[in-house]
Amino acid sequence: MTTNNTDLLHQPIPRLLRQLAVPVGVGFFFNTMFNVVDTFYAGRISTTAIASLALCFPLFFVIIAVGVGILMATTSLIGHGLGAGRLEDAKRYAAQAFSFALVHALLVTVAGIVSAPWIFTRMGASGEFLGLAVSCMHALFSGSVFFLGNYVCNAILSATGDTRSFRNFLVGGFLLNLLLDPWFMYGGFGLPPLGLPGIAWATVAIQGMGGIYLLRRVIGTGLLTPFSARHFIPRKDSFLRLFSQGVPASLNMLTVSLGIFVITWFIGRYGTAAVAAYGICTRVEQIVLLPVMGLNIATLTLVAQNFGAGQFARVSETPGVALRGGLLLMAFGSVAVFLGGGALLKLFTKDPEVIAAGIGYFRVNAFVLGAYVILYINNAALQGLQKPAFALWIGLFRQLAAPLAAFPLLAGYLGWGLDGVWWGILLVTWTAAAMSVIYTRHMLRVMARDAADKQLMEAALPADARSDSGS
Repeated sequence: MTTNNTDLLHQPIPRLLRQLAVPVGVGFFFNTMFNVVDTFYAGRISTTAIASLALCFPLFFVIIAVGVGILMATTSLIGHGLGAGRLEDAKRYAAQAFSFALVHALLVTVAGIVSAPWIFTRMGASGEFLGLAVSCMHALFSGSVFFLGNYVCNAILSATGDTRSFRNFLVGGFLLNLLLDPWFMYGGFGLPPLGLPGIAWATVAIQGMGGIYLLRRVIGTGLLTPFSARHFIPRKDSFLRLFSQGVPASLNMLTVSLGIFVITWFIGRYGTAAVAAYGICTRVEQIVLLPVMGLNIATLTLVAQNFGAGQFARVSETPGVALRGGLLLMAFGSVAVFLGGGALLKLFTKDPEVIAAGIGYFRVNAFVLGAYVILYINNAALQGLQKPAFALWIGLFRQLAAPLAAFPLLAGYLGWGLDGVWWGILLVTWTAAAMSVIYTRHMLRVMARDAADKQLMEAALPADARSDSGS
């Protein structure tokens, strides 16, 4: 079996964070560039096409939310099993995660295709705007099985310390997208022109092709051997563990989706140009936050394995090192966004209204990036400790409760308009980050105290009793 289990438990934490995070960051860079290519080609059609993609993003986030929940749960459970030396548990969760993902893919596909027109209508879409958004989402929901299957593959590989394979998948996907987007949009070689929905169908095709590569890499870990179909038959205990660990993470991501709905609804009152600007800005923001995505996965993997192995000092060290590195990187990112946001916007659109709205977003958002670092890394650490519920509650506060109070106050009552939405995002995100720091530090202190109490109890036992308790 191919794992980096020993390295993850003994090498210095800063070195391991770099080794795990850099491939993830590189991979997510190309994943974000994948989305940038989509936005670029949509811009060749019209501002309405860009706005349609932006409108799809909150609903597409449902697929992402389910996938992230499965990713977090699978990585945590397999990593904990490997760290504790329970290989059979790790193998069981690897097989069951695929079945778990398949069940959810079927549910997401049916629910998404049925509900998409109603949801987009409630968000204010109509006519061509509505038709383009619905067509794109039907394609993406139809590919749910590929998206979720790839999340499982990524989780298994990450739990064993392999973050390079998923990086390779994302780099290859970006290169394919450069070819498939224009082909599917404009047609040729026997394929009819699909227009904007062609971008979505190209994404589904790439996910399917990439899944073959990832599955081969997963087989190479040995976690699916010996292979037997009965290992994939859903088991109640395994599904419940995956469910309990994954649902809080999924619901937290869904709150992000709902939060984007809320933001988009408020922004929509200021016109299609404002919605298009928000869609472009979030793409750029994803690029700036790429190092945090790498540190996020690295923190989860290291905390899960070291927690399983009882290496509590290393567990406590990991989020602190990750936070210091992430905040330093975001200091540079904030300067780049604040000073260069306007130039970046002009790469996607020449519409002066879109550019003006986007510059307003960047001037405020530059000071929010550090808060995202704190939230992401602390949530990953808590997931590795198998304490995922806090992420859900902080998500509900950050994405729903606080924005519904802050946006009307700043944008409406105080008369700040669109800028009030941007400043509301800053206020809410930093408040949530402060709450996250307090809770995560508390949980790490509790873990350390419990570990110390356990050592004292074991030291007080007779030697034969200690031997029995450790067996």
